[in-house]
Amino acid sequence: MAQVPLAKKMSEEQSDSKRQSVHILNPHLEKMDEDILYHFALGTGTHDFPAMFSDVKFVCVGGSPSRMKSFAQYIAVELELGDSKTDIPNICAGTDRYAMYKVGPVLSVSHGMGIPSISIMLHELLKLLHYSKCSNVTIIRIGTSGGVGVEPGSVVITSQSVDATFKPQFEQMILGKTVVRNTELDPGLIQELVQCSKEINEFNTVIGNTMCTMDFYEGQARLDGAFCSYTEEAKIEYLKTAYEAGVRNIEMESSVFAAMCNISGLRAAVVCVTLLNRLEGDQISSPHDILVHHQQRPQKLVGFFIKKHFSNPGMSF
Repeated sequence: MAQVPLAKKMSEEQSDSKRQSVHILNPHLEKMDEDILYHFALGTGTHDFPAMFSDVKFVCVGGSPSRMKSFAQYIAVELELGDSKTDIPNICAGTDRYAMYKVGPVLSVSHGMGIPSISIMLHELLKLLHYSKCSNVTIIRIGTSGGVGVEPGSVVITSQSVDATFKPQFEQMILGKTVVRNTELDPGLIQELVQCSKEINEFNTVIGNTMCTMDFYEGQARLDGAFCSYTEEAKIEYLKTAYEAGVRNIEMESSVFAAMCNISGLRAAVVCVTLLNRLEGDQISSPHDILVHHQQRPQKLVGFFIKKHFSNPGMSF
């Protein structure tokens, strides 16, 4: 694919802007002769990271490898860097943990399901961006979620990720001690995405809190798991309380994503489509073609946002 002209354009547009590098807060890395990004099957001793990735300005991450390949093919068409049949190689083909696709200055990476999986991926992704000397990077998680009080197919742009008690924080145990980190997301980026949705004008988009849980079943107050110790009435009361606390959707990755991006100084957002309204049920029962159509909405919104940046040199990166 012809990537040079677009990369050059990006470089020219940022020549007068402040460079914002990716912060890596680990002094131990400086003592290492080589850093092996094991779950990517990449390493500083075997790959030239600056040559491979230094032009990256947008990173989009999502749970499914096939969905992230589909997004890479979609953005290739939108940025006129290929067509729908363009074969985009998986950079992480040496492992079955994650998949990574690069289209010009856009990186599309899968992260699996749940906090542990996305956390591992982010540690290695952030180091990759740092070693590649990337600057002014915007990262967006695109995915699916369960809605709370919103119709299926609605796109939720996360204002902040909250835990199961509706607090905007991510708790992690480090050396046996609880470390609490902030989970707010970039307000300016949120507003840009909202404006893009208005310009597309094809689906309902809302800003709201996203509840991030450690589990798909009991942790999300479902009644259909292998175990359930609460009543349907208790479930509905809990979800209504969540709605009153500003929660509009539920997923399992946003809290650690927001926390790690905050620490790294990355401009970040979470854009998820809702596949059902949890106040009306627990199981996803929509026809396959409807689900596929809904899952394309975050891709379309984020793709529009990225394309808009390239077509408007005055916008910041």
